[in-house]
Amino acid sequence: MLCVFRHSSKSDGAPPFPSRSSLHPFLSHEWRGLQHRDRSSTDSGVMATEFHNLQELRHSASLATKVFVQRDYSDGTICKFQTKFPAELDSRIERSLFEETIKTFNCFYAEAEKISGQSYFEGCLACATAYIIFLCMETRYEKILKKVSMYVQEQNEKIYAPRGLLLTDPIERGMRVISFNTM
Repeated sequence: MLCVFRHSSKSDGAPPFPSRSSLHPFLSHEWRGLQHRDRSSTDSGVMATEFHNLQELRHSASLATKVFVQRDYSDGTICKFQTKFPAELDSRIERSLFEETIKTFNCFYAEAEKISGQSYFEGCLACATAYIIFLCMETRYEKILKKVSMYVQEQNEKIYAPRGLLLTDPIERGMRVISFNTM
C-alpha cells in the first residue's frame, strides 16, 4: 500500500503529519508515537523528565561493568567454562574463590550431560509417550539446572554481593558465558 504524505503551508491549517486515513492500518501505533513525540516536544516538563531519566540510565550503565568468562571448547562442545582469571576482577575477589566457582559450574554441567541409565530411560519414555511425559516430570538435566540456579543465588549472597559483584546464571546468557556485573 502506498502512503501519501501531504505537505502544507501554515496558511493551509493542515497538520504537518499525514492524516490517519492515509496510513496503513498496521502503522496506527507508529502514528500515535509520532503524535506523542510531537506533544512531548512542546511540553517542556515531559521533555525534561525524559531527558533526565535518560541521563540516569547512561550514568548507571557507565558505572556497571560486565566481565565475561567464555566457554572452553578445547575438549569439544561439552559445556565447560574457562578457568582463566580475568584481570578486571583482580582487585575484587581472590583467585581461588573464582576458580572454585568456575570448577563447580563445570562439574554441574558435566554431571548434567553425562549419559547414564536414567537419561537413557528418560529418552525411551519420552519417545514412547510422544514427549508428553515431560509435562508431568522434570528431566535430570532440568533438575541439575535448578541446582545451578540455587548455587548462583547462594554464591551471590555469600561471596559476590559483599564484594560488589553479581554473578549471572549461565542459562540466562544461553550457556555461552558466565558474566560478572560489577556494582
